[in-house]
Amino acid sequence: MAHSDNPSPESAHEKPARDRIIEAFVLLLAEQPIERIGLAEIATRAGVTLADLRGEFDSTLAILAAWSKDVDRAVLRGVDSDMADEPPRERLFDVLMQQIELLTPHKAALRSLQRSAMRNPGLAMAINALAVRSQQWMLTAAGISASGPKGMLRAQGLAILFASVLRTWVDDDDPGLARTMAALDTALARGQRWAGFLDDLLTLPARVCPTRARRRPPARDQTIAA
Repeated sequence: MAHSDNPSPESAHEKPARDRIIEAFVLLLAEQPIERIGLAEIATRAGVTLADLRGEFDSTLAILAAWSKDVDRAVLRGVDSDMADEPPRERLFDVLMQQIELLTPHKAALRSLQRSAMRNPGLAMAINALAVRSQQWMLTAAGISASGPKGMLRAQGLAILFASVLRTWVDDDDPGLARTMAALDTALARGQRWAGFLDDLLTLPARVCPTRARRRPPARDQTIAA
């Protein structure tokens, strides 16, 4: 019987080029700084041509933005309807923990990105813009207004808050993410004191979250890099 070591076209290209490019980028990001990742290297890892890559994305930052968007979409699909009657701060906590859980398989890539941002102010600004856009959606998912100047201030504040929590998360090896949950709870409590940020939550009592029961894992979006 004839035998071939080459995968069939169906198995080799079962995912769209866009998804394979994002997956390749995330894998490379876990291995090296973003500033060293070349477009040709991404195309090779993804198994696409440069023409295919150019047809999907303009730059590595565009791929990063697409990855961020895919994570956001997965969070929005996994919003727990049972949280609808909970206080706004509880809803926001739940949404942000979903986002963290979806990022957890890619901790090495996020750690690499954090290090590069610390060395490169321009990259840090670009990442911040992506983070603000993302957190506008997270606020909306939690039922908190993210529109207008006030909403933008909230989104910027939440982006800064979330970045601080991620600095704890990258070193949190506990499967239950206890340190991360505690850091998020503390950050949200601190954020309530920021002028213009979550000011409608100021009257909510403080909550001790490290002992809270774990949420159900969010539904995974198959388009996210595995």
